[in-house]
Amino acid sequence: MKKIKSIILRNELEDDHILWIKACEYYHDQVEYRVVNLTSNDWLEEIQEEPVDILLAKPGGLTATFKQLYDERIYILAYILGYKIFPSPLEIFIYENKRFLFYWLKASNIPHPQTWVFYDRAAAGKFAENNKYPFVAKSNIGASGSGVIILHNKSEAVNYTNNTFSGRGAHRRSGPNLDKGGLIRRGFHYVLHPADIQKKIDIYKIVRSDLQSDFVIFQEFIEHEYEWRVVRIGDSFFAHKKLKTGEKSSGTLLKNYDNPPIDLLDFGKVITDKHGFNSQAIDIFESERGYLVNEMQCIFGQSDPYQMLIDGKPGRYRYIDNKWLFEEGDFALNGCYNLRLEVVFNNL
Repeated sequence: MKKIKSIILRNELEDDHILWIKACEYYHDQVEYRVVNLTSNDWLEEIQEEPVDILLAKPGGLTATFKQLYDERIYILAYILGYKIFPSPLEIFIYENKRFLFYWLKASNIPHPQTWVFYDRAAAGKFAENNKYPFVAKSNIGASGSGVIILHNKSEAVNYTNNTFSGRGAHRRSGPNLDKGGLIRRGFHYVLHPADIQKKIDIYKIVRSDLQSDFVIFQEFIEHEYEWRVVRIGDSFFAHKKLKTGEKSSGTLLKNYDNPPIDLLDFGKVITDKHGFNSQAIDIFESERGYLVNEMQCIFGQSDPYQMLIDGKPGRYRYIDNKWLFEEGDFALNGCYNLRLEVVFNNL
């Protein structure tokens, strides 16, 4: 059998694409790979050195500069040069770009919390004066809730707006996530791997250097005790609850593996079917208006060895012959990257 030729498109971080490498090595008899740093000066020459079947993307999400760079080069590769890319270009474009995600959700008529993006300081200030509280402020980039803050009153909203437009930047966590579970386990990891401490410090420095100072994103506050995460990778579907700590669910790593309602899976399937998404996590609020999409990510973390438990058993759902069927098994190996690569095999 002829091996598939692939290129892993790494981002600005040296080790951020390792799970793609592990997946390719796991399926070494089916795929060849090489790594190209998409943020390097000679990225295009390296990619065009020899023919390739698929580009495996790992977009970064630390700074606006490298996010824009990665997206621009994905656009050139996909739409000018015609390369096949996984995840799809659109999945990459809406990843870690909350402003663009909001515009896309609205244009696509996908239910979501009401959102406002202000580039004008006076307009943002007027909104802060007149809107009802609480509401949410979000930085455009920021995973695991790092750029999310709840504004409880006019004073907090005015301070947030002034801090952003004055050049001090929108609030974004640039240190350890204290809301995240497993503090002892994470601390023990750094005792055993002291070299990783410096890597973390370097990342925090990069985040602190990336200031969002020319616009604000405000979002309707949806009262919730949890949000659902629905994951689709190819024809595999998973769902679990992300539990709230304090005022936020994102980044806590606290989960509940209740059996998901079927209409939730339907909701996720309709969105991903329509737009051809095959590597997607959708964070969803339950509300009086029905399901509302809060976030969407083509690349996402996995703190447990599974994405879903049904009656305590790990597995996945598949939609076969117009009905949902549960299959017990371990389908989330290697942070779901093995499953992603299986999707690539099935679609080439």
